[in-house]
Amino acid sequence: MKVFNGKQSAQDYMSAHTLAFSTPELTLMRYAFWLGDIIPDPKDKDNTIPRILAYIEEKDFAPVEIIDDEHYEPTGAVRITGTYGNVNKVTGSDVKFCSECGSKISASAKFCTECGATQD
Repeated sequence: MKVFNGKQSAQDYMSAHTLAFSTPELTLMRYAFWLGDIIPDPKDKDNTIPRILAYIEEKDFAPVEIIDDEHYEPTGAVRITGTYGNVNKVTGSDVKFCSECGSKISASAKFCTECGATQD
């Protein structure tokens, strides 16, 4: 796949031009004209090309995995057991059980730390 290396072209432009008193609109307009300038082709010195073509690169991208919205598999990368809810350990008489999954939770908990169910 051919892609435009905008970062490299912007760095080349900014390093060669002083823009201390320019407005952003003027800078952008000058940069666009600079990209459109005709230059000698780096691969074939007998031909000329617009400068923007000198920044087109061939990239090989790995295929992207399609995300299935219908099927969810938790990886455990985000949620670590015990980090939600009360920071103190649940012990003694201030314990209740989740109405959905049955795990021990604080008596004042509004949500279960295991399954996320809302508590009454």
